[in-house]
Amino acid sequence: MKAVIPVAGIGSRLRPHTHTQPKSLVPVAGNTILGHIIDRLMSAGVEEFVFIIGYLGEKIESYVRRQYPQLRSSFVVQEPREGIAHALWLARDQFRHEADGILILLGDTIVDVDLPAVMRTEGTVLAVKEVKTPSMFGLVETASNGRVTKVVEKPRIPKSNFALVGLYKIANPDWLASALERIIDQNQRTHGEFQLTDALMLMIQDGADMTTVSVDNWFDCGRKESLLEANARLLNVPEFLGQVPQFPDTIIIPPVSIGKDCQISNSIIGPNVAIGDRTIVKNTILSDSIIGSYSELRSAVMHDCIVGSDALFKGTRHSLNIGDNTEIDYS
Repeated sequence: MKAVIPVAGIGSRLRPHTHTQPKSLVPVAGNTILGHIIDRLMSAGVEEFVFIIGYLGEKIESYVRRQYPQLRSSFVVQEPREGIAHALWLARDQFRHEADGILILLGDTIVDVDLPAVMRTEGTVLAVKEVKTPSMFGLVETASNGRVTKVVEKPRIPKSNFALVGLYKIANPDWLASALERIIDQNQRTHGEFQLTDALMLMIQDGADMTTVSVDNWFDCGRKESLLEANARLLNVPEFLGQVPQFPDTIIIPPVSIGKDCQISNSIIGPNVAIGDRTIVKNTILSDSIIGSYSELRSAVMHDCIVGSDALFKGTRHSLNIGDNTEIDYS
């Protein structure tokens, strides 16, 4: 089954990190967002990929060709960027004749789900998760028999709290391609963009059979808070929990992911910390953070931080002689 991954977005909510690299290449838990997505799809047996690129797309193409040379990859450029449906419409000739169906997975979304089971399920399958603020998401409404009756993008008055998480198994790609062509030809926009939900709704109205599957975890990695949450959850596996590398005069509190050739000394690292390659950390306390490659941290106390690559942060050091009944507050 072929996978189609739209990765053309700017990622404005992750600035300043996305000023210099596409959102999907932001590091998380010892990999990139896109790397986690590709690895999961490959584990499910997917070998052919279509990447829809735009903003800094040459970096994505270079990354995929360098890190995954074994994949059969093709790249479609989306310019201008006018929504997910517009991106898929541009790539429709790459997938519309796939007899076994396709998987669509948004390039900033990491989901925990049994992908092989989704791929084996008859008909079109939409991955969903129950949310507390449904008006912020594309939503799915279902009948008593579990069949999807409606999909709608960010409604003002939600009638469901099951959000689309960005994973779709499309049983009849040509049907989807035709629906995409209709909404583009009719200039049918929702919230100013061409939405995949509108194309799916056309398919439902024409008789398409759709069901849902609930995901265990869903990480929309487009914001700092959700990216740090994803980092902590993805590190919470035996590979990282059992990894306690040794550095001079340093305490490591798992789970952590530490890249190659790092220089760390006189520090406390962890939990939930991912550090890139060849980074220097000295006299620092670091927890719940993501640190890029080739960066340097000195004399810092840091938590809930994202530091890019080739960055430098030096804190302050103090030698104090404090008497009785004294309070010092550096905050």
